[in-house]
Parts: sequence; C-alpha cells; structure tokens
Amino acid sequence: MQRLAPGMPISGEALAEQLGVTRAAVWKQIAALRALGLPIEARTNVGYSLPWPVELLDATRIAQLSGAAGPPIQVHWALDSTQDELARTLHAQPDLAVVLAEQQTGGRGRRGHVWSSPPCMGVYLSCLKRFAGGPATLSGLSIAAGVCTAHALAELGVPDLRLKWPNDLLARGAKLAGILIEVQGEYDGPCTARVGVGVNLRLPEDLHQTVTQPVIDLATLCSGQPPGRNAIAAALIRHLRAGLLSFEHSGLAPFLDDFARLDALADQPLCLQGAGALREGTGRGINDRGALRVQHGGIITLIESSQVSVRIAPAP
Repeated sequence: MQRLAPGMPISGEALAEQLGVTRAAVWKQIAALRALGLPIEARTNVGYSLPWPVELLDATRIAQLSGAAGPPIQVHWALDSTQDELARTLHAQPDLAVVLAEQQTGGRGRRGHVWSSPPCMGVYLSCLKRFAGGPATLSGLSIAAGVCTAHALAELGVPDLRLKWPNDLLARGAKLAGILIEVQGEYDGPCTARVGVGVNLRLPEDLHQTVTQPVIDLATLCSGQPPGRNAIAAALIRHLRAGLLSFEHSGLAPFLDDFARLDALADQPLCLQGAGALREGTGRGINDRGALRVQHGGIITLIESSQVSVRIAPAP
C-alpha cells in the first residue's frame, strides 16, 4: 500500500523487485486490496495506480497536529473495529486513549448496521473515556460527540454540516459521518464509554448502490481536495478529548446551543420506526438530556431510545 499511496503509476515488475516477491504475488496483493474496496487501476505498459494520492495515518504526525499532550495515539493497519480493540485492551488503556485503523473488517454503526470501512478511504477511530457515574449519567453523550465531530470538520473548512439525532453528521442531506457510543460498567458507576467516529473521505461508487440512505464524502464536499487524513484525525481527537472532559464536568449543557444551530430535524416532518404508536410528527429539537422532541397532534413526545429510527419524511 505504501508503494501505491503517492498515486503515481508503478509497474508490477518494479513492485515485485522492491518487495522481493514474484509478479504473481504482486497480482494477488493487488487483487486482495481491490476486494477490500480500493479502486486500484491497471494500465498496460504503465502499471498499477490509485486515482488519487493517499495519505497513510501516522501516529507521530497526528499527535503533533493535535497540538496538545495526551495519551499515545495507536494506529493499526487493520482491525475488526476500533471499538472492539478498545474493549479487548480496556484495562491497559489510559483515559482518553485513541485507537485508529486504516481499515475495519467489522465496522459497525448504531443498531448493528454495517459501517463500510475500506482501506484508507475514511477516518475510523475510537476514544475511551472513564466516568465516575453509571451509564444513566451519560444521557446525551452521542449529542456531545456529534457536536465535537462537527466542530472538528468545520475547523478544516468542510461546508454544509448538520447533525441528525442521535448520532449522524450530515452534509447536503446525506450521511458524512457516524458516531457509536458503547458503555460498560456498573449501574451506579463507575463506567467506561467507547466513542467511535467514522468519517467518509472517499466513497467507492458501488457503495452508493448498497447502502439504504444517501451518503456523501469529504472529497465531494471539498471539490476533490479533502483535508489530509492525519489533519482530520488530529482535529477529531483534539475536539473529542476536550469535549469528553467538558461532558464529564458539565454534562450536555455546553453542547445544547451548538446542536440546536446544526439540528437537521428541527421543524421537519419526520417518519419514525420503533417508537410504538408514534409513526410521524414534527421535530422540535432536543431536551436538556438529549431526548428528541417530536410534536404530533399538539402533543410533544420525547424519544430517548437509540433503537428508534428517525428519517425526514419525503416530500409529497
């Protein structure tokens, strides 16, 4: 992958010589990377190349760009998921530890949905935060993490960002990033939260045909020139770490105004699944614990369960 990262063509013969393997072994590796979702091109008498340069993640560079001291940042080539890696190594990890992966073989989102994580085509990370209280004290944590993610990308010049309750970052009405909160611990504390963030950098064309909702990537939003992956990771880590400490001390309150400003569901007609008899309504923001307020027939209902699916109703 390092040989292909610059985006310049390189022949199979040169790859074989540099790697000390056969041409057949090179072809097998190219086929394996293609199967993972990398759009590697091959041209006769020219060689293999990616359609654009790829910046590989560098833990040292990310730490420098984040601009503040903190626990070591861990970068892996491949994981089942960054969330699972934190869970496996939980007791060895310091508070605010961050794990990143170039690719995930089992990336997931809320309600068990698959999060496509092809190599080097997104930023996939998880941050660990320990809290003295129990899981009930973390109501609204996904809202806070969403605000932090939006701030990080806006700082890098990404336009048109909106937040969709409870855990999606949208741009131009399509999903750009998702957040997954997983909590373990005692009922009345202490507990540990793993905050996972996945951001689309470049989406393969065929992915648009397989997902059930509109999706978008940073390359599209930034006219083909998205921010560097290390800069994205550094901004996310800086804002997440600061935001998690703020949430620990002050709860959701510091994030409410920013969420209201970015709320994609406010005053929109909504379709709901999993909310019992309530199937439709109008979004009316969130309450001070992060529950979605839905108005129907003059009555406001609070939606708190993360298992409820909420979509903006299609235009008639």
